[in-house]
Amino acid sequence: MAKRDYYEVLGITKSASPEEIKKAYRKSALKYHPDKNKGDKAAEAKFKEASEAYHILSDKDRKLNYDQFGHAAFEGGRGGFSNADFSSTFSDIFGSDIFEDFFDGFGGGRSRRRSSNLRGADLRYDLSISLEEAYIGKKQEINFSSSDKCTRCNGQGAEPGSKPIVCSTCGGQGRVRSSQGFFTIQQSCPECNGSGEQISSPCKDCRGIGKKQTKKKIFTNIPKGVDDGTRIRLSGKGEAGIKGGGNGDLYIFVSVENHSIFKRSDENLFFEFPISLADAALGTTIEVPTIDGSKAKVKIPAGTQNGKQFRLKGKGMPIMRNKSYGDLYIQAITEVPVSLTREQKNLLEQFKKLEDTKTNPIMKEFFEKAKRFWKN
Repeated sequence: MAKRDYYEVLGITKSASPEEIKKAYRKSALKYHPDKNKGDKAAEAKFKEASEAYHILSDKDRKLNYDQFGHAAFEGGRGGFSNADFSSTFSDIFGSDIFEDFFDGFGGGRSRRRSSNLRGADLRYDLSISLEEAYIGKKQEINFSSSDKCTRCNGQGAEPGSKPIVCSTCGGQGRVRSSQGFFTIQQSCPECNGSGEQISSPCKDCRGIGKKQTKKKIFTNIPKGVDDGTRIRLSGKGEAGIKGGGNGDLYIFVSVENHSIFKRSDENLFFEFPISLADAALGTTIEVPTIDGSKAKVKIPAGTQNGKQFRLKGKGMPIMRNKSYGDLYIQAITEVPVSLTREQKNLLEQFKKLEDTKTNPIMKEFFEKAKRFWKN
């Protein structure tokens, strides 16, 4: 039997927005859900048909392929609708675990029982370093509190020699069900945390938890060039898992402190360097600091304007996983004296009498524009 057009299934047009598609699907799902139409095979078929239509039309790329090639775009398993997609479609709309009983019917009777080996939680460690440390990199000591697998029970939580028993709450299924109106909701068993088993004789050392809290100290390398907000992952250094499950990871979140001189933007550094009015007019050579602790000479040409930038190539921050370096930009800030001696005032007044527009090209250009503006 030929498949119906997906837009027809949901009762929408091709120009429908994502929200309109979602709204139409939700309406169909609630109308044809099997819990509301027990034993109605036609409703069940429409329920799955609507889910398939939403799966295709809710994804930008799948929708584009469907609009161009129709159902042929997904023949032969090329991005079509699977049983797993059927389940995830409802997770998007109604939340996880809802209608899971029905999904299992289409999934070939997959087991509801979850693995008893649960991976441990990830941990976060906030590390603050200076800009100089970010420049050269460093070996960092990390002190934190975490859990380790219990050595007595090998992380299983049971006293050595004892065996777990079937959970009395879920009957070994790992999940419990409850009904709310026409919705059937399944969730992890609160008694066994989804494992389907209970410990008859808890380990004397860890009291059945399978892990014990401990203080840890490790060393890790902070690479040179690390930037503010960089995240470093240390695999397997997080919390111990439950019942022999693997350890989580430790994530180091790096923050780089503000510097008193340098400002950073990606791999480049910037700072403002004050020069006197006389040096800006006559020109000079200045010595400036660099992030590696050395000095660099910069020639300031005569007539340097306020805000002029000078670039020192390769004097910025190292680029991570690269042998290259950024640049250092020095911005000249012309400082006008605020307290003049009588002699300085006399000299400036003499200089003012000698000034003309030839020595001030920017001023000359501005006043010429102003004259044209006033004239018009």
